[in-house]
Amino acid sequence: MFSVREVVTSRGTLQYRTEYLTGLRCRISPDRLKRQIDQSFYLPSDTGRCPFCRDAVMTVTPTFPGGNRIIRGESVTFPNLFPFGEGHVVTVMTREHAVTSFSRQQVADALLSQAEALRLADGYASINWNFLPSSGASIVHPHMQGLSDSCPSRIVDIYFTASAEYRKKEGRNYWDAVREQERSSDRYLFGDEILWSSHAVPVGEREVRALLPVSTLDEMENYADLLARGILEIISLYRKLGSHAFNMSIFFDKSGSDHGFRAFCSMIARINPNPSSRSDSAFMERLHLEPVIMTLPEDLGKFYKKEKNL
Repeated sequence: MFSVREVVTSRGTLQYRTEYLTGLRCRISPDRLKRQIDQSFYLPSDTGRCPFCRDAVMTVTPTFPGGNRIIRGESVTFPNLFPFGEGHVVTVMTREHAVTSFSRQQVADALLSQAEALRLADGYASINWNFLPSSGASIVHPHMQGLSDSCPSRIVDIYFTASAEYRKKEGRNYWDAVREQERSSDRYLFGDEILWSSHAVPVGEREVRALLPVSTLDEMENYADLLARGILEIISLYRKLGSHAFNMSIFFDKSGSDHGFRAFCSMIARINPNPSSRSDSAFMERLHLEPVIMTLPEDLGKFYKKEKNL
């Protein structure tokens, strides 16, 4: 499923890995761990009023067209005030503002609320989580973000095309083949119905993938509790390794489509928050392979010409 080219240098061994199906590549340099650039965990203190705390979330956040928000357990779900998707929703996961550990119910409720909200937009859905500012989260209060677009994001589009070609060529589903290989590899972590393993060609530090036995968002609901348990297990693993911040994305095919694709959850560890860290690289940049840009290129050109009096 992937190739490894190993190069021995005077300062350590490098690996160049390529995923055969997609052509996605990474470089692994284990000796860089010796740099110890990740600092001890520091929970940032917020300045100003948090819009996700319970005394504000019911008044300052937008509502769905019917004038409602989705309430499930502690979670509150509503449209994103500053969307970068055709359907973009936010789920505030907890009543507490600064949280370092989560219950299974909190995570499962958030997943189910995301699914309920995303069904309102009939597109290619994903459920995403930036945890802590160094992962790209603009607000410390834990929250998931759901996207649904008429076109899949870049990484999903790559897998759609490659999975369809694999099925045509090999006469079987690519994701079933991956399951077989991962279950017997050193990368396998746990799980059967949802199989969790350390991804062979990671897109980020300590990437772990969960392979779901379903393809679409609607099918995921029966696995929300089991998925939540797995997510918490990976968070625990990251904590033991000293990592507190992370990104997570769960990718789905569109209802009624058949690209030979299986839904999967990807999690990567990020550098710990510290007094000087805040990142503009979040789940879209790191896991979807699509950067979210705030400035129109044309506006940048106009600004330059104005400043130069051109």
